[in-house]
Amino acid sequence: MTESQRTPTPIDTIADAWVDTVAELSPGLATYIGRFEHNGRLDDLSPAGAERTVAAARDTLTRLEAAQPIDDVDRVTQADLAGDLRLQIELHEAGAHLRDVNVIASPAQDIRSTFDLMPTDTVEDWSVISTRLAAVPGALAGYIQTLRQGIAEGTVPARRQVAEVATQIGRYTADAGFFAVFAGDAAPSEGALPASLARELADNANAARVAYDDLAGFFTSELLPAAGDTDAVGRELYALHSRRFLGATIDLDETYEWGLEELARMVAEQESVANEILPGSSVEEAVAFLEQDASRKLHGTEALQRWMQETSDRAVAELGRSHFDIPEPIRTLECMIAPTNEGGIYYTGPTDDFSRPGRMWWSVPEGVDSFDTWRELTTVYHEGVPGHHLQIAQSVYNRAELNSWRRLLAGSSGHAEGWALYAERLMEQLGYLDDPADRLGMLDGQRMRAARVVLDIGVHLGKVRPDGEGAWDAEYALAFMQRNVNMPDEFVRFEVNRYLGWPGQAPSYKVGQRIWEQIRDEYAARQGSAFDIKAFHMTALRLGGVGLDTLRMALTQD
Repeated sequence: MTESQRTPTPIDTIADAWVDTVAELSPGLATYIGRFEHNGRLDDLSPAGAERTVAAARDTLTRLEAAQPIDDVDRVTQADLAGDLRLQIELHEAGAHLRDVNVIASPAQDIRSTFDLMPTDTVEDWSVISTRLAAVPGALAGYIQTLRQGIAEGTVPARRQVAEVATQIGRYTADAGFFAVFAGDAAPSEGALPASLARELADNANAARVAYDDLAGFFTSELLPAAGDTDAVGRELYALHSRRFLGATIDLDETYEWGLEELARMVAEQESVANEILPGSSVEEAVAFLEQDASRKLHGTEALQRWMQETSDRAVAELGRSHFDIPEPIRTLECMIAPTNEGGIYYTGPTDDFSRPGRMWWSVPEGVDSFDTWRELTTVYHEGVPGHHLQIAQSVYNRAELNSWRRLLAGSSGHAEGWALYAERLMEQLGYLDDPADRLGMLDGQRMRAARVVLDIGVHLGKVRPDGEGAWDAEYALAFMQRNVNMPDEFVRFEVNRYLGWPGQAPSYKVGQRIWEQIRDEYAARQGSAFDIKAFHMTALRLGGVGLDTLRMALTQD
């Protein structure tokens, strides 16, 4: 880490001001990055709120393009922030916000998830939570206004997403759902809530439940009849979403063909490892053999959380001695069982001051009570160190070189998820997956990510299926994933619904890994005999979150 503090430039000032603007306009995102001054509010999701946001983006872009960079740090900031702002404007003009409904990352989930990251230690913390709960009805009303505008303009989500999210909302608002449990369990670290605050919290949580029920009613009575019959979004909109998630422009047709080849490579590699586990066995037979191994089983979420934490702590300690320079604040990573049952595994970054550490969350579906360590070991490396936590927390830590945009908001799914898959392969190369069972688990994930490239592009661009029997559709997509992953059916169904409603995101993992590896190889070729892999990793991570086109520019161009 560079010790000297870089003197902020005019471009840094514009970038820092944009972070302030985003925090003001999106209190939910502000909470995510640890800007707690807006914790009593929620985003304005109405059409007027969307217009204010895009107007602010246009104004910032104008000032950014007029500024003159003074060094390489400025050039990276200008290129990446300008690209991000342009894409935000393009997505708005395409009406993406008017159809923003999906099973994992749309306002219906985002509003609820803001409460997962709010401080809960003091009575004052719970008072702020109560205030934000009171804001839920207004935020959802604005969201409904925007979706109604979409209906009027014929820009609507797919029917499948609307129906699935309505079902999710039912789980949020059930008597044993999130809002009831969250308010019922409210307690500061010391003492108890005042009776008046406890009543207010319960009333506001109930108002939030009612507002979510109203949203579900709107979904079923108004949005569902107007929603689209097809899951595909088409090439033009898909290209925008692909750029959004990669921070790079790719040839979608070439990438689809590469995805088919990569999937075949993953299958062949899995078959080879299966033979090591059980000579002469197929992948399915090796998996069945491992699933009977009691020594590789965890039972219950408490055991899962404990194993995650122990595995993560060990990786941090060992890699921090050998392959990465890991500053002390980054060495804390909390492994958590999420308060929902949606089936995802995800990471949330630390706050700017590290008062809230980075966290790895596991959302365990109802009815799932056993877990295979051989299957999940690579997930801990993916979400933790050297994956998301090292990458994202390193950016937050690097105050000496980076403005707040580069540390807290910049980046793309392709940059983050591509690095995390790159990190999985790195752990294999470093000997952490020498056990063939653990390596099979890693390859199971890599195979799934390759299959997602093919499925996602195939469905949304209406390509001919690999079997040549017509075009991709949801039914074929589900069967395709069931053939290519070894996961409980609840996970697979959720995953496929996620891909269908979140175009371009799923391929960003494997395509991102591909681009990271290309950039590393280009960087190594330029360095020649002076190339050092540890130095490459730290140089790349010190750039902070950037789009992959920006990463390539920063590391491989003069």
